[in-house]
Amino acid sequence: MKLQSQLNAAFTALLLVVMTVTGYFIYSLILDMLIQDEQRQLKQKGDLLIEVLNEQYGRPDIQNLNSFLQDQDLQLFLYDRNQNAVFYSTLSNSVATEFFKSNDFADTSKSLWEYKNDKYVTSRILLVPESTGLELILLTPLSDIEVVQQNFIFRLLIVFLIGGVAATIISYFFTRKLVTPLSQLKRQLKKIEKRQFDSMDRINATGEIKEVEQSVYEMANELQRYINSQQTFFQNASHELKTPLMTIQGYAEGIRDKIFDEKEEAKGLEVMVSEVNRLKKIINEMILLAKLDSEPDVYNPEKLQLSQIMEQVVDRALPLVSEKGIELEHTIDGSPELYADGEKLLRALVNLAFNGIRHSKSLVRLTITKQNKKVVIMIEDDGDGVPEELIPHIFHRFVKGKGGETGLGLAIARAIIEQSGGKITVARSELGGAKFKIVFTG
Repeated sequence: MKLQSQLNAAFTALLLVVMTVTGYFIYSLILDMLIQDEQRQLKQKGDLLIEVLNEQYGRPDIQNLNSFLQDQDLQLFLYDRNQNAVFYSTLSNSVATEFFKSNDFADTSKSLWEYKNDKYVTSRILLVPESTGLELILLTPLSDIEVVQQNFIFRLLIVFLIGGVAATIISYFFTRKLVTPLSQLKRQLKKIEKRQFDSMDRINATGEIKEVEQSVYEMANELQRYINSQQTFFQNASHELKTPLMTIQGYAEGIRDKIFDEKEEAKGLEVMVSEVNRLKKIINEMILLAKLDSEPDVYNPEKLQLSQIMEQVVDRALPLVSEKGIELEHTIDGSPELYADGEKLLRALVNLAFNGIRHSKSLVRLTITKQNKKVVIMIEDDGDGVPEELIPHIFHRFVKGKGGETGLGLAIARAIIEQSGGKITVARSELGGAKFKIVFTG
């Protein structure tokens, strides 16, 4: 069953329940209201009769009342409370007698009387002076009121029916407006399933559906970027692995076929060992990067003193700094702390520091500061910087700048930093080269 049909069915069922409950309460209340209204009208008629009697005959007596009430088209009794007797009735004697036997005329609290299988609404008006004990009791068959009730309910049902049909039609258009974007969204998800990212269309929607649509669109872009990066990764990986393997194969075949002399053979062996070490380094970094991306349990976070981490970074960078003859500045503001995996974070910062040293001309600057609740780490150099076209891809695997090694160091650094709850960006430094900025939110 389609969603639109389900929504329409649910709305119609809810509407029927509401209308049924409302109709039941109205049906129950309308009879009481009609009875009260009929009693009020009977009392008005009775008061009017008494007033006419008083005007025409002065103080009313039984003879005057009998002659006057005979001309009225009313169902009534003239009842004497003092004697508990009916002096006069517009009903026949047999009916009046049966009424008197079936109902307690002295009970003034009862407003409904019974006669055989019928009920009657009563209204009692005491004649003045009250000492006479005379009371005018007017009656109306309850069946007459029930006819009015049924007529009212019939009209109410017609109103409910028209309102229900109108509400169902409106519900259809509203649910269609709601479901149509979802159906379109479903088609876009099918395109994502088939990896047809280029044919994705935006959907005109509002509210939460628009937010879902935006999330799906962003997810499609991210999937496309991820797939493209994976394809680039495999291409670059095959290239990076193929180059040392071809070098090793060439020297190995030359040595096997004895086409090198002793000196060239020794050189070939050295090249082979060097390429094997390079190949081993690439493979180890690929394995590490795969673990960082897919195995969160390789991280063992702990409370770190960043001053100790900085000292370790400087100690490891010192040989390369001395070899290149450059200056390494390092400053730290206060004693900031961080909750992260110390070994992994050290690996990330060493990768960034070595990257800066390789590309610098004379100066590399490492600073750690605390800004509000954020810890900011910056590695800057005075080299040529990262080309603008390379900035969006610099943290991807096997993307190397000029003078880069495996193209995995920055990808490893980003994976560690992001897994530790930080964010890394690259921009132009005031020193002239690259500036890598890491922000950890406390």
